[in-house]
Amino acid sequence: MTDDLNIDPYWWRAAPMQETLERALPESVDVAIVGAGYAGLSAALTLARGGRSVAVFEKDRPGEGASSRNGGIASGNIKVGFGKLIATAGLEHATAIYREGMAARDDLARFVEQEGIDCNYQPVGRFTGAVKPSHYEAQGRETDLMNRHLGLGAHMVARADQHAEIGSDFYHGGQVRPDMAGVHPGLLHKGIFEKAVQAGAAVHGRTPVTGIRRESDGFEVATPGGVVRARDVIVATNGYTGEATPWLRRRIVPTPSQIISTESLAPEVMDRLMPKRRMLGETRNIYHYFRPSPDGTRIVFGGRAGAETDDPVAKMRHLRRNLVELFPELRDVGIENSWWGYTGYTFDFLPKLAVHDGIHYATGFCGSGVVWARWIATKAAHRILGNVQEAETIFGQTGFQTRPLYFGRPWFLPAVIAWYGLMDRYGR
Repeated sequence: MTDDLNIDPYWWRAAPMQETLERALPESVDVAIVGAGYAGLSAALTLARGGRSVAVFEKDRPGEGASSRNGGIASGNIKVGFGKLIATAGLEHATAIYREGMAARDDLARFVEQEGIDCNYQPVGRFTGAVKPSHYEAQGRETDLMNRHLGLGAHMVARADQHAEIGSDFYHGGQVRPDMAGVHPGLLHKGIFEKAVQAGAAVHGRTPVTGIRRESDGFEVATPGGVVRARDVIVATNGYTGEATPWLRRRIVPTPSQIISTESLAPEVMDRLMPKRRMLGETRNIYHYFRPSPDGTRIVFGGRAGAETDDPVAKMRHLRRNLVELFPELRDVGIENSWWGYTGYTFDFLPKLAVHDGIHYATGFCGSGVVWARWIATKAAHRILGNVQEAETIFGQTGFQTRPLYFGRPWFLPAVIAWYGLMDRYGR
C-alpha cells in the first residue's frame, strides 16, 4: 500500500511547484516581504498596484509551504466559539470578529471572480459532525446565537437525517454552515502569484531572509545573496517563521497538520459518502477536516492525527485508520498521496495584524489561512499605502501574546495534543 505512495501534496498535480527566474537582488525597494505564500503575495499584489516597488523573499519555492499543503476549505473560521467569545469579550467585540470573518470570505469570492482565477471555487457550505450528543446540543445553541446576531442561515441536521449530508453513522447529527466554500489551494496560490508578478512584484525563490535590521530611514534585509534596503517590511511567514524574526517566533506556535488523498472512487461511492459535495469537519478537539476533491473523484482527508512524527507514511496510516472509522466501506481503498505542513497558531487563537519596531506582521491564521492569509496581509499593505479605511481590521486591536519560556519551539505541543485526545475519549 505504501510502495506507490506519493508524499507530495495532491494539489501539485494540477499546480506543480515552480522555480522562480534567477535575478539580481535590487539594492533597494519600497517594500520587502518575507514569505511568498497567500499572505506575502497578496500584500505584494496590493502594494505593486498601489505604485510601490516590491521584492518578495521565499526560502523555498513560492507556495511550497502551507499555501499548497492545506485542505482548500475557505472558512475564515474562528477557533473560539461565538458563545464563548461573547462570554469572554462581550457581544459587540465577538460580533465584530465574526462579522470580519464573513467579510473576508465574501472578499475572497469577489477577488477570485474579478481576477478570473481558475481555482475551482465552490460555495458548497460545510457540514460539521457532532461526535457526541452533547456536542450536537452545544452546536444547536451556537447555531441559534450566530443566526440571531449574524444572520448566517446555519441549520442543524439530526442524526436520523445526516445521510443527506454524509454517508457515515459515526456522528450524532451536525451543523450546516451555508456560507463556506472550497477551493483548489494550489491553483489559488498560482493565480495570486501570477497576478502579483504581472503587477510588477519581484519574487525571489530559494532566497531566505537571514536577518532584518532597522535603520534610521528604513530597514536592511539580509539574504545569502546580499542585503536589500527597504522603506517598509512585511513578514508573512506564519507557521514557517524562523530565527530571522525572533519577536514573531515567540508568538507563533507552528502546528503540524497532515492530509491524505484516496485513489479515485466510483461516482456512486462519492454520491453515497458525500452526497452534497460539501466541505466537512467535526467537533473533536483533535479534529479532522475533509472534503471531496474539486473534481469530485476522491476524498481529501486531513487532521492532527499523526502529529507526533514527521514520517508521511506513519501519518498516512494514522489518518487512514480515522478515515475508515468514519467510512468503513473504504477499508480496502488505496491512499495515493500523504503530505503535511505547518499551520501557525496564536495563543489566543485569533489572527493578527501587528506592527513591532516598524515591521508589519500578517500572521496567526490558526489553520484557516485560505481566507485569513490574503485578508490580513492585504490590510497590512493598505496600512503601508496609507489607505486608512481599507486597512481597518479588528485583528489589529487584539494584542499579541507570548508565554514565558517560549522561544518558537513548541515543546509543550505533544502534551497538549495528548490532553485533547483524552478529552475527546473521556470528556463530555
